Amino acid sequence: MYAIKTFDEEHSVLATGDEPELHRMLLERRQHGEWQFPVVIEKETAKPWDDAAYLASMKIDSKQGEREDVKAIRQAHKHGKHTLRELADSTAMELNRVKDLVHKYSLPLTNDYWRAEKYNNPDEVIAYQTLARLC
Repeated sequence: MYAIKTFDEEHSVLATGDEPELHRMLLERRQHGEWQFPVVIEKETAKPWDDAAYLASMKIDSKQGEREDVKAIRQAHKHGKHTLRELADSTAMELNRVKDLVHKYSLPLTNDYWRAEKYNNPDEVIAYQTLARLC
């Protein structure tokens, strides 16, 4: 594959194609008064494959992943999941991940009150108590 490039400071590509086709196009454009500035036909070089750059482009941004997780937690809370365990189950995240995100971003679960499950009895819920009162 070949390209017609200009000699200006941008070195922009005017056309790409096979060499004979580009020669015909160049002569035709010069005869009609187009492309009077200096141009050159160069062979296009293939960019070398870079595995590290490709793999880096496939990685999910950690901030973007957190945003997606927080959005999922808020959506689950909107649908009536109010305890951390229910949130973890409905969002398919680990319980520790849900705890970390809820505390990191201070997500208000129910009107700025925390709902928590009792450690020894997950069916019993400590509701409508502020964090200071629980401590």
